[in-house]
Amino acid sequence: MRSAELSVGRIFVLRLESGEVIHETIEAFARDNGIERASVSIVGGAAAGSKMVSGPILPIAGKIVPYVHEVGAESEVTGFGTVFPDEDGNPILHMHGSVGREGGSSTGCFRAGMVAWLVLEAVVTELNGPGPVRRTDPDTGFKILEIE
Repeated sequence: MRSAELSVGRIFVLRLESGEVIHETIEAFARDNGIERASVSIVGGAAAGSKMVSGPILPIAGKIVPYVHEVGAESEVTGFGTVFPDEDGNPILHMHGSVGREGGSSTGCFRAGMVAWLVLEAVVTELNGPGPVRRTDPDTGFKILEIE
């Protein structure tokens, strides 16, 4: 295990509008507000047609292929994630959570395109200090959190 000590900075409350892609909107907000590192929690609605990675398909030719689940109808959503810069200093949100409707739910990574519907609230807690960066892993192609 590796660790980095950071401190809490500013705290922001966001209301995303219907149709906004969660990771794109939060990454743009972080960039516009000089946020390099943060924790993010969300609660609200997810639009029909939203996409999430809900597990890998068996590796094909040595590469992990994600299983992408499409949300069939407007659903409740909750999630938690982190923002850390990539090698070029771009803020990257990594968020997992669940969407559910009528007693059924799916859980996974929202990076594939989770879209806000009606009401979606986010709390962004800035984390101050040097440290963790997302670097592209040559084996998977994923931007993996590196702590040195």
